[in-house]
Amino acid sequence: MLSGTDGQDHGSDGRLLREVLDVRPLPEREDVFAGANLPHWRPRLFGGQVLGQAAVAAGRTVPAERLLHSMHAYFLRPGDPDVPVELSVERLRDGRSFSARRVQALQDGAPILSGIASFQVPAEGLDHARPAPDVPGPEGLPSDAELLEALDHPAARLMARARPVELRHVEEAIYAAPAAERREEQSVWVRLPAGLADDPLLHQAGLAFLSDVTVLEPVLRRHGLPWGTPGMSVASLDHAIWWHRPARADEWLLHVTASPSASGARGLATGWIYDEQRRLVATVAQEGMVRLPQGS
Repeated sequence: MLSGTDGQDHGSDGRLLREVLDVRPLPEREDVFAGANLPHWRPRLFGGQVLGQAAVAAGRTVPAERLLHSMHAYFLRPGDPDVPVELSVERLRDGRSFSARRVQALQDGAPILSGIASFQVPAEGLDHARPAPDVPGPEGLPSDAELLEALDHPAARLMARARPVELRHVEEAIYAAPAAERREEQSVWVRLPAGLADDPLLHQAGLAFLSDVTVLEPVLRRHGLPWGTPGMSVASLDHAIWWHRPARADEWLLHVTASPSASGARGLATGWIYDEQRRLVATVAQEGMVRLPQGS
């Protein structure tokens, strides 16, 4: 059982997020689940929501002692926040130690995400990890909600109030203006609203949710581009996450991300997620489309 949390509940956003991640089986439809949608500041679903829901749906079809160790998924279509998400799970294999599940997230019968999740019975073995960088803790860093509110722009204020994630950038944020220094790596403290149930699967799904929030930022940071670049279009194409060690998604986590390559209007980012004790709890990789206006 995961330990308790002393974080602060973020009100209705926290309750809604718990409802969104805790997908429910549909009556008389074997291995098909329904998930609610979070309100979003853009007219499309946040990919991390669908990743988290897919993780829970797949996990509902394996024995509770089998924990997620990896998931690889493709974002196929933008999700519509006004259309319910159905999650269809296919049982690919159940071995002595591992189980594999294919998951499709559907809206109006069309897939918006397709992926495979793998589960393992906990086991002992070799143990090492990439060390965490020496960066300040979250205390004393400004919250991104405060930074967005200070921009005094309707879209920024809506983003600050609608996103049920707390972020604190170690380096300067790049919402409206580029950072003073171009660099290929960044560190961001992240957490979900407090009060997720003591269910390891929900916290693994919460990590999947969080892993999609800032993962592509190093692609922009390396090229001196803010999110508010006029005419720029950014979209996630695929996503992979490997869970290494237990962690709570409603406690502070350090997401360190870097971009090893960008080409062909695509940018690749890798990430490492640490808990406050600086243990490596997950590794992430994502490729995204990054299109700039012609002439840029």
